[in-house]
Amino acid sequence: MEILESKLIEMYEVNPFTMFIQPEEYGRKVYSKIVELEDEFISPYKPTDLIKRSCEFFGSTLEGRQKGSSLLMGITHKVPIAIDPSNFIYFFPTTSPVRAECIWISHEHVISHRRYSTGQTLVTFENKESYLFPISYSSFENQLLRTALLKTKLMQRMEHMERKTFYLHHRPKFMEASEAERKYGSKTIL
Repeated sequence: MEILESKLIEMYEVNPFTMFIQPEEYGRKVYSKIVELEDEFISPYKPTDLIKRSCEFFGSTLEGRQKGSSLLMGITHKVPIAIDPSNFIYFFPTTSPVRAECIWISHEHVISHRRYSTGQTLVTFENKESYLFPISYSSFENQLLRTALLKTKLMQRMEHMERKTFYLHHRPKFMEASEAERKYGSKTIL
């Protein structure tokens, strides 16, 4: 396959339009095919390298994101990650990220999936385009559910912190008075 110069990009950060990143072999080198909702690009970096760079762009490392997900969910292999939870950028790997054939898929853009053949799943994305991936239906389903669980747990924690912050800033005045009374004692003015 020939690389189109107009679509070759050096720097790329995963963004809300990124649907998936898959490896593409060009000679002896592994590049990345980046598929967005309305565009496609080729990068001279491997998919996992682009995911690493994107995690760093959003203030973390891939290892940190993986460890956080692992601790939160109790899983250790093929861990989904939140590249940027505030923008709903959650991705999951189709195989171990250390393997050259690992594809990273955005959870947000998957609309449906179905078994195509043994070891292959046909995935339809938000833009109504379908792509065939070399992953079994059950493994894809498991990765999709794991990522949904990660998303739910992180959203619950963010909402809990928002409620806690709101409560601390908007607590009733009588609470402040009773706290002051406890701290300084009660004084009655007659």
